[in-house]
Amino acid sequence: MALRATPEELPALAKAFKVYYKKVEGPTPTSYTMDHSAGSDVYDPQGRLRLYHRYGSGAQALAEDVRRLLAQG
Repeated sequence: MALRATPEELPALAKAFKVYYKKVEGPTPTSYTMDHSAGSDVYDPQGRLRLYHRYGSGAQALAEDVRRLLAQG
């Protein structure tokens, strides 16, 4: 599942989920890049954050952590 926000909603949503983002102007007036945090959050059915995985940690590590969470019930 992904979150999606309007430009007006984005600052509050980013703050609520502790996500960093910043538009970085490019070399021309119409170019830019976006700096942003990268990772995956895993929530339980009650909406509690149970797991954060950094970008690049790999599918195997994520799968193992999810298996542990499922085994806990």
